[in-house]
Amino acid sequence: AGCGSQSSSQSTAASGSGQSAGTVVTVSDASGRSVLVTSSGRALYFSNEEKGQVLCTSGACQAIWTPLTVKGMNDLTTPPPLSHKLGTVARPDGTMQVTLAGRPLYTFSFDHAAGQVNGDGTQDSFDGTDFTWHVATPSGHAAGSPTSPSSSPPASPYSNGGYKY
Repeated sequence: AGCGSQSSSQSTAASGSGQSAGTVVTVSDASGRSVLVTSSGRALYFSNEEKGQVLCTSGACQAIWTPLTVKGMNDLTTPPPLSHKLGTVARPDGTMQVTLAGRPLYTFSFDHAAGQVNGDGTQDSFDGTDFTWHVATPSGHAAGSPTSPSSSPPASPYSNGGYKY
């Protein structure tokens, strides 16, 4: 699935620890949904973590779902219409993770190229916590079902908790 090149809003998110970084941009994916991506085109995702919760903390989880981090709130500028939806939350290691409507944002390691949205709808489990991942949208809610079959999670030899990637 590819992304369009038009951006309707953006905000700067500098890396605090060499993890996902760049500018958060709104683009349309191949199925026409507006989704949030980094400046390098990597789709951003959220899970069932509630406001203020960071549950993807194990090495295994972070190897697949890389947190989008910043040095601090001052490093996150959010022009309209995302100004009231993007924020940060402290991770257990002290880094600040970018949030959308209070939910921590991540990139998916199996999105191998800009514009891919392979993690949408992925379910997995780490350290006894079940996750369901959704591509981030400007509204802060889960995107509607993709219409393109290429948006399905790819087959992979890697698995965790019985879930295949």
